[in-house]
Amino acid sequence: MNSKLSKIHIAIKSLIEIDDKEWSYYSSLFTTRNYNKKEILLQPDNVCDNIFFINKRLLRIFFMDKNGNESTFYFSQENDFAVDYESFLNRTPSNYTIEAMEDTQVVHMSYKMVVDGYKKLRNGEKLGRLLAEKYFIIFSRKIQNIYTKTPYERYQLMNIQFPNIRQRVSQHYIASYLNISSVHLSRLINKKV
Repeated sequence: MNSKLSKIHIAIKSLIEIDDKEWSYYSSLFTTRNYNKKEILLQPDNVCDNIFFINKRLLRIFFMDKNGNESTFYFSQENDFAVDYESFLNRTPSNYTIEAMEDTQVVHMSYKMVVDGYKKLRNGEKLGRLLAEKYFIIFSRKIQNIYTKTPYERYQLMNIQFPNIRQRVSQHYIASYLNISSVHLSRLINKKV
């Protein structure tokens, strides 16, 4: 087996049953690519043509408001998926940017591949549904946390969900993920809540 596909194989097998024959077919459709730090995988106003599986390192998903300020929606790290699912499913222009935060290795699952999997894999539709549910849960939790958790609670949850994130990305990205100012984040870090 291609060593670059071993992690996504494990990830897919954790979601659905896939036999060796199906895997042999499906794995031939993946493409793997290395991205440099700060390289963009998805630009806003482009259709999201891929679900990205992170083999190594870290991606950031963010959007810009009308004043040009960035808001970090999510960090996708090793063994996780990244996508603008609305753009991917509806074939509409994305509002998000997906950026490599470190030199990152990614496996691409193209839209055509996912649709093909619905037809040719026994559990292809289940795979698509579970990936969509995963994205929905991420989105739902993000919204709920902004409205129901204090900044300090959001900070604590972030540290559980993304261990060592403070060592991996700039403080202003973390602040934008938490929907607070960099000054407020400094206070949280120093426990002056």
